[in-house]
Amino acid sequence: MTAVPWSQPVKALTVGKSLRFATNHRYANREWGPHLTSHRALLIEKGDARTGHSMSRRGLLLFASMCVIWGIPYLMIRVAVKELAPSVLVFARTGLSALVLLPLAFAQGAIRPVLARWKPFLLFAFLEIALPWIFLARAEQKLSSSLTALLIAAVPLVGATTVWFVGGDDRIDARRAFGLVVGVFGVAALVGLDLHTTSALAIAEIGIVAFGYATGPLVLNRSLADLPGIGVIAASLGLCALVYAPAAAINLPSAFPSLKVTAAVLGLSLICTALAFIVFFKLIAEIGPVRSTVITYVNPAVAAILGVALLHEKFTMGMGVGFVLILAGSFLATRRGRQTATPIAEP
Repeated sequence: MTAVPWSQPVKALTVGKSLRFATNHRYANREWGPHLTSHRALLIEKGDARTGHSMSRRGLLLFASMCVIWGIPYLMIRVAVKELAPSVLVFARTGLSALVLLPLAFAQGAIRPVLARWKPFLLFAFLEIALPWIFLARAEQKLSSSLTALLIAAVPLVGATTVWFVGGDDRIDARRAFGLVVGVFGVAALVGLDLHTTSALAIAEIGIVAFGYATGPLVLNRSLADLPGIGVIAASLGLCALVYAPAAAINLPSAFPSLKVTAAVLGLSLICTALAFIVFFKLIAEIGPVRSTVITYVNPAVAAILGVALLHEKFTMGMGVGFVLILAGSFLATRRGRQTATPIAEP
């Protein structure tokens, strides 16, 4: 298996929290290079030659790893914000992950091209990391990790709507409109059926997170898509660490965090951010991009299960009904037509 070239540019089209990737025609038969996915799953526009093959043992291991790696951040954030201010957590997460990825990016000469387009780069870093991560941490001070994860599952609906409003390639047809309606009912079920336990401010903060996750990849697609993926993500993390350093210094805890919180911060930074990019693109190289998208539907469920099992959070009827409706609505609203979609066999 050849290594995935981290410096290869990839064209991206946003679909909410996730990015829909499509290679330029001259890269159609080459390995996929990594691009930013925002600790989020991908909706791939076209498949590849691996689509019809059975999944190898290595592929299954990588797939299971990613389902966990991108399912546990909500739990770790919930644990960390009990002792750390959101600004401190964001600074630690961006700073530690940047320490891992920046040397790799510099070694490949991937930083200078990004800095040459500093205006869209700054906008992307703000929308994709700086804005959503601080509000996600703030929201989890008031919401359970499981409810937060299930609400974040609705972000593809926001992304699909955003693409249509800004003049994306996809048209609003009856199926997609129906998917949006179903998804909206899902969010309403998540929030409304448990209204007495839900913070309106926290829901608004999750809305800001959704906005950032939906619009950040739009900037990436339109202005940064031909740049090395590792350069974009590493530079964004490093910049955001510098931006949050003053606020983190002001809000440092009076005592060193507990062992549980320290472990959560290290896991969130090194495993769920830095390592996640490396593992995910090994997964794409192993099983192909299309089947990798299944983690989109698994991660929120993993997060909810972990929140209930480890943090003893309550799983309500509203969460169950809402999650099913959100997944169904996201699938209908973001699925492309027969002319571009590539059907795949279940492994």
